[in-house]
Amino acid sequence: MFDELKSFPMGDEDIEFLPLLPFDDGEEGESPPDAYNDILPLLPLRNTVLFPEVVIPITVGREKSMRAVKAANNADKFIAVVAQKDAGVENPTEADLYRTGTIARIVKMLKMPDSGTTVILQGRKRFVIEEFIAEKGQLKARIKVLPSVPPPKDNEFKAIISTIKDLSGQIISLSPNIPSEAGVVLRNIDKPDFLVHFISSNLNIGIAEKQELLETEDPRKRAVQVLKYLNTELQMAELKNQIQSKVRTDIDKQQRDYFLHQQLKTIQEELGNESYEGDIEDLKMRGLKKKWTKEVNDTFTKELKRLQRMNPALPEYSMSVNYLELLLDLPWNEYTTDNFDLKRCQQILDKDHYGLEKVKKRILEYLAVLKLKGDMKAPILCFIGPPGVGKTSLGKSIAKALKRKYVRMSLGGLHDEAEIRGHRRTYIGAMPGRIIQSVRKSKSGNPLFILDEIDKVGSDFRGDPSSALLEVLDPEQNSTFYDNYLELEYDLSKVLFIATANSLATMHPALLDRMEIIEISGYSVEEKIEIAKRHLLPRQREAHGLQSKQINITPSVLTKLINEYTRESGVRELERKIAALMRATAKMVAMEEDYNPRLNAEDVVRILGAPVYDRDLYQNDNPPGVAVGLAWTQTGGDILFIECILSKGKGRLTLTGNLGDVMKESVTTALSYLRAHAETMQLDPDVFDNTDVHVHVPEGAIPKDGPSAGITMLTALTSAFTKRSVKPYLAMTGEITLRGKVLPVGGIKEKILAAKRAGITTIILSHANQKDVNEINAQYIEGITFHYVKEMQEVLAISLEKQQN
Repeated sequence: MFDELKSFPMGDEDIEFLPLLPFDDGEEGESPPDAYNDILPLLPLRNTVLFPEVVIPITVGREKSMRAVKAANNADKFIAVVAQKDAGVENPTEADLYRTGTIARIVKMLKMPDSGTTVILQGRKRFVIEEFIAEKGQLKARIKVLPSVPPPKDNEFKAIISTIKDLSGQIISLSPNIPSEAGVVLRNIDKPDFLVHFISSNLNIGIAEKQELLETEDPRKRAVQVLKYLNTELQMAELKNQIQSKVRTDIDKQQRDYFLHQQLKTIQEELGNESYEGDIEDLKMRGLKKKWTKEVNDTFTKELKRLQRMNPALPEYSMSVNYLELLLDLPWNEYTTDNFDLKRCQQILDKDHYGLEKVKKRILEYLAVLKLKGDMKAPILCFIGPPGVGKTSLGKSIAKALKRKYVRMSLGGLHDEAEIRGHRRTYIGAMPGRIIQSVRKSKSGNPLFILDEIDKVGSDFRGDPSSALLEVLDPEQNSTFYDNYLELEYDLSKVLFIATANSLATMHPALLDRMEIIEISGYSVEEKIEIAKRHLLPRQREAHGLQSKQINITPSVLTKLINEYTRESGVRELERKIAALMRATAKMVAMEEDYNPRLNAEDVVRILGAPVYDRDLYQNDNPPGVAVGLAWTQTGGDILFIECILSKGKGRLTLTGNLGDVMKESVTTALSYLRAHAETMQLDPDVFDNTDVHVHVPEGAIPKDGPSAGITMLTALTSAFTKRSVKPYLAMTGEITLRGKVLPVGGIKEKILAAKRAGITTIILSHANQKDVNEINAQYIEGITFHYVKEMQEVLAISLEKQQN
């Protein structure tokens, strides 16, 4: 069995060119006749004829054809290709094949996704079959290679070739199905014999005519015959264009759409379906009930009239309907009534959140002014604090206290400015921005709007959402907020915006300028215990289907959970640990096991495993050169070890631990100060030139930066050089100058709470930070001694052990 050629489609009427050029491998058409074996595998083709130098792809599917191709590919890659006289013969014999064919080289074999095999063949030399040979389930032939006749070089032949090129170009221009690149290919063919073969292979003529061209030895006769076929093709192409021009209708597309629309309308009425006019009338009646401005009413009326003239089958119809529904759904001048019972508001805030007195005070102040004045523009509040301290849930409580609608919009990972301002209606699938969508969803013009994670807004080639938020969060501008989709100004001045963030470092400076920053610090152990008793335990009991008599978690157990199983500023991890205890208890209740509802420390270890955090780790006596600092992170505070070691060398300074530029500068400043005051420290000034210093901050995978470790760096260096250990249970934080001054730093509450969690009993701070300590509830820092200093010499006097004689 043999296979047929499946090349690019060639219809009965349209000529299609196959713009494949020969591979330049250095032996194209130049191999002598004796370069090929006289016996080659035979591959019959149907529906086409392969010409020398022409490259064609074929799909091989018949078994004999596949054997012939594999045999040739495994040998010298040459195969004898002949055409079938009748394409319908599935298993051709000698009588079904032409005697003259083309030796082809297998250029490539490709496995196709449908499990078929495609072979790319390149024609080489013409041959005549002398004898057919049947062998091992495949067909071979003894061939005789026909010599190549060089093309004439006279002017007449050149004129024929030029005419062939011109006619081919005209046919390409008249045939819309032929790519224009085919003309470029033809113009760049310089060899006359290849040009004739190339066009012969792609002529829209029968197999017999193509075979006749292949068997013609005289290049001139072959070129003249090709020219005749091209003339016929050109006449057919011109005739087709004339016919298409005569029968082309002049009916306007809008008229055609109108008639079809009327027919569709009639069909719908016959079927009993409501027409589009009912929907338009419904929109019109809803518009009459709205209390909007003249500008909005004019826009609505204009768009509605446009919709009535529009064909419902057009994509613009649904876009126009969506726009009108947005106008109708938006709460134009529709507001909820605020509750100004300040005592009730305070009770709700106190009930839902323990602590946070500063935030509650600011909210009540705003409500008091709004109650007295009545038209105060809403402030833009921004809650800054570590995760899990209740920033987002505080917004819900404020909305409940005010009896306002609550809307939350997460900005984390937002990159596209259109998410804020909306897309222009010229685009298919355009939508309003999320600000307008959220107000539409709330059905109120004065909701409480939470902008969650505003510090995590991104910026890339699609725009800067932070810049788009500038208009939203400016009380002087948001009364005329412009959405690209709405194309009207919308009043956001009555909306109470509350933003939440973990850090100010990544926020746009202009955005910060438009908001009132309210810092929410981490919770102390005492606050966490109270929050757990009031909120976490009841919520988790209900979530696990337990009653209060079935489980009793005492404050001592809560303290163990907080100190040994969590290390956070908020209470999320604490709630997860409580949930684990609840699950274990629920299992025992469900299986009717005997257990003690009052959990103790042993029960916690049995359920949660060994403690994750060991406070003793930070209470051991440290050798000289090690000092404990206090750090602020996005998850709250933490203690930081500064390790310094000395070795003989040439005064080199090595810094490790993934330190930022500011922190590196603090080490350099501390070392310079120590050099300048070597005699005061009873140190030999030459020791710095003969000693290499290595400063390391553990947990090197975590980036660290900031100036607050300055006094800790100097203390560690002084401890290493003087061989005086730092006193145990002591930590410090503060920035230093070259003059030895101690400057204040931020994040004091988080740092102090972290120190207490770690068992620190003595803390050294800048004198200017005393006001920050005074704001902390005294019972939360009970047991900690504070030293407020102005000079670095005071730090060293307090922190270092006495010199041993």
